[in-house]
Amino acid sequence: MESHHRGGIPSLEAAGSSSSFLDFVTQSNPALLPFGRNLPAGQLPPTPHGTTVVALTFAGGVLMAGDRRATMGTMIANRHIEKVFPADRYSVLGIAGTAGIAIDIVRLFQVELEHYEKIEGTLLSLEGKANRLGAMVRANLPMALQGLSVVPLFAGVETGTSHGRLFSYDVTGGRYAEREHHSVGSGSVFARGALKKLWRPDMDQDSAVAVAMEALMDAADDDAATGGPDLIRKLWPIVYVVTDDGATRVPAESLAPAVQAIVDQRTADGREA
Repeated sequence: MESHHRGGIPSLEAAGSSSSFLDFVTQSNPALLPFGRNLPAGQLPPTPHGTTVVALTFAGGVLMAGDRRATMGTMIANRHIEKVFPADRYSVLGIAGTAGIAIDIVRLFQVELEHYEKIEGTLLSLEGKANRLGAMVRANLPMALQGLSVVPLFAGVETGTSHGRLFSYDVTGGRYAEREHHSVGSGSVFARGALKKLWRPDMDQDSAVAVAMEALMDAADDDAATGGPDLIRKLWPIVYVVTDDGATRVPAESLAPAVQAIVDQRTADGREA
């Protein structure tokens, strides 16, 4: 096999250097893309879906959190799924929708950002990252129209700043800047209500973690597809914070006390809803 053409993909030199890995694969072998498949006609079999993800800004950065439940119809398909991922050193993304395709898009987006940095020798701007993620969501539109949709939530800080920014998307790849907080997934309407009540300007990181936990618990309370913190199995949401120091996963040891404080308060209040 020619050294400049392996596995159906030409080398970067043979294809012409491009700062976009997505464009490179689209031109070389689009069948390798997660949304480059031809689906058979007919009704699709049940597939695991993920929901709910919340994100909010705080003084010094931005936070994103996702519950751990994947559902397949009325059945819980998985209790350990992770829906929030680091995109690069200064950004994160969360996924809601068809789990398998969503995770493939996350991996492709991570490679896209790493490829750009290696080719250009610098990080892509936060606005540029948001636009490239929108292009991937738009490319998945044919599969979304067949029921395999992916709706991400993107957040990060611009390099050298501590100002957190959020971006939401629709299934057509439309990109929208969110100013304070946002949520996606079937439990988002309940989580958004909690965020509206609890979010405050200039919250510190610990307060932001507590607000995110309470929003996910409210979503789990009213949405069967959202799993709340599981105190018996010790399963906690996946939480990332992004500051000018980079993206960091919040350890479970920090989440457990925040969840327990909310449970204790609601128990003391004798609340039913």
